[in-house]
Amino acid sequence: MHRSDESGQLKPAVFVGRPIPEPGLALLRPSFELRVWPGPLPPTPSELLDTVQGCAGILSLLTDRIDGAVMDAAGPGLRVISNFAVGVDNVDVAEASRRGIPVGNTPGVLTETTADLAWALLMAAARRIVEGDRYVRAGGWHTWEPQAFLGHDVAGATLGIMGYGRIGQAVARRAAGFAMRVLVTNRSPVANLPGATQVDFNTLLEQSDFVSIHTPLTPETQALFDHTALARMKPGAILINTARGPIVDPEALADALATGRLAAAALDVTDPEPIQFDSPLLRLPNCIVVPHVGSASIQTRDRMATMAAENLLAGLRGEPLPNCVNRDQLPGASGDR
Repeated sequence: MHRSDESGQLKPAVFVGRPIPEPGLALLRPSFELRVWPGPLPPTPSELLDTVQGCAGILSLLTDRIDGAVMDAAGPGLRVISNFAVGVDNVDVAEASRRGIPVGNTPGVLTETTADLAWALLMAAARRIVEGDRYVRAGGWHTWEPQAFLGHDVAGATLGIMGYGRIGQAVARRAAGFAMRVLVTNRSPVANLPGATQVDFNTLLEQSDFVSIHTPLTPETQALFDHTALARMKPGAILINTARGPIVDPEALADALATGRLAAAALDVTDPEPIQFDSPLLRLPNCIVVPHVGSASIQTRDRMATMAAENLLAGLRGEPLPNCVNRDQLPGASGDR
């Protein structure tokens, strides 16, 4: 049942995928009936279909698959979908566009935070930080050893960046402080490459000591890092993925790490996600896995919540979304919904 505001008018219902930071909820609470999914896990597909019924807006998380069936369940009153993420591969954007529903995202705000995380993973993998910490906690540290936990130098090494959008560029800026040679592979030519060189994918693999992935998940990048690609990588190289899990074939990566072809890998994202506890990657000491925390700083998540709420508010008011991924695909393509 829809709740009423102070004037007695019914509040439109809005689905929120799980509790988001309060700055976002505070923007929505006065004007809308919030259906915030309460559980620690995302709703199942059937639970999602039940909960979105009659909703005018959906504020989804990347763990919520928003497809035509969900839009049907929400009904003809659905006016906006706002994704609490930069990527929107969990939303059927083409279907939303066909129905005239704008889809929002939260770009830009998490650029530096995610680049920080990519760099933290790179350093941790290079210097075997997680292995060393486990060794100490297990009681293995008895003396200083001249050949214990030998890692890889970062300063002066070659960094390959796969995908040169905002986050890839932010990672490249950090590399300058380590006097690294930076190679870039991008879907299209890059006009401005200060301190970096654009190369083809195979050259990037063959020459890079570290490869950091920052490309979107598309049909072309699905399992891009497969057995063939990983075999092309420089022996002893280190792979970092803070983009999307399915860009890397997990079986191929496990083989490359187990055989020593790669020195290490560090993953913020996995395929599937969350990673299965029996995954061979979790049994490898040279693989670091963290639970998709690229944007997980207090400041960034607060801002993401605010941006997602602002997109939702605009859509429900019939105004252009501040950040709309399908503006050009909507009827009229003028952004004046």
